[in-house]
Amino acid sequence: MTTIYNFSAGPAVLPKEVLRQAADEMLDWQGSGMSVMEMSHRGPEFISIYRAAERDLRELLAVPDNYRILFMQGGGLSQNAVIPMNLVGRKAQPATIDFVRTGSWSSKSIKEAARYANVNVAASAEANGYTAVPPQSEWQLTPGAAYLHLCTNETIDGVEIDFVPEVPADVPIVADMSSHILSRAVDVSKYGLIFGGAQKNIGPAGVTVVIVRDDLIGYALPICPSAFDFKNVAENDSMYNTPPTYGIYIAGLVFRWLKEQGGIAAMERKNIEKARLLYAALDADDFYQNRVAPAFRSRMNVPFYLRDESKNEAFLAGAKARGLLQLKGHKSVGGMRASIYNAMPIEGVQALVDYLNEFAER
Repeated sequence: MTTIYNFSAGPAVLPKEVLRQAADEMLDWQGSGMSVMEMSHRGPEFISIYRAAERDLRELLAVPDNYRILFMQGGGLSQNAVIPMNLVGRKAQPATIDFVRTGSWSSKSIKEAARYANVNVAASAEANGYTAVPPQSEWQLTPGAAYLHLCTNETIDGVEIDFVPEVPADVPIVADMSSHILSRAVDVSKYGLIFGGAQKNIGPAGVTVVIVRDDLIGYALPICPSAFDFKNVAENDSMYNTPPTYGIYIAGLVFRWLKEQGGIAAMERKNIEKARLLYAALDADDFYQNRVAPAFRSRMNVPFYLRDESKNEAFLAGAKARGLLQLKGHKSVGGMRASIYNAMPIEGVQALVDYLNEFAER
């Protein structure tokens, strides 16, 4: 049987060890006689699952004590509304949110936030085709902004921000880390809020992780739904409403798996190796093209194009026959995309590299 490697951008590959454990526990979680999907979210069994997941994530990211970890619903996209409804109330109205536009997802965030506050696009990479992050010296930040919003890894465009911007002390940084959270070391204390949809590097679709500093909680606008008010969610340990219990369970297994791999530092070393291997193959000749400036190339999401795009369908058909799946690029940009998240083994990247070389030679 052909070994399958799934390069989907999300929902994405999960560690095989996690899937096997979930399968083993599907009908009976640790002798409870229940599947996790059947448990009350207020029962002792699920509470223990939740506590372990929260504890392991806090340990993995070295989350300071003055930050709350929230497991919410609605996906990362919903946070584009939830976050302004929770944070702009700290400032006199109308408040202004600063954004750096680096690709498709930050553009979506800008559009949604404009419904709740004034929006200032402090810098935009649109002119360079979303291939590089504008130098911070060119950013036009708003004094006293409610916050600065960044998408630190653009899943579609393959642009990654690997630095923490310098901002005034009273302006928190909000970071959408959906597609590279847990893939590299991050100093949580440099951010006011970090969020990410689970379906890329954490677990199945349906869970959104929010890491928010205590002093930013409690300012929700009156229009904010009570289930999305960070204060309500934090005071009820993410159980103000029924949380996505099975998704939290799988996320907890992934956190435990990451610890077994050596934690974030060990995972980052592996991710650097995988990315170098793939980009080297793409850069070897002019048959393939990655358009992102090398300094801003994502380690997680690698978009690329065949110089002769008439060969796209043949490339995808050959890849599928090799067990290399979900390589078609996002519909908005075309081409190809290989997402090489934590759970993608280096053997999968090597198999893709071998196919890239073989297809180019043919």
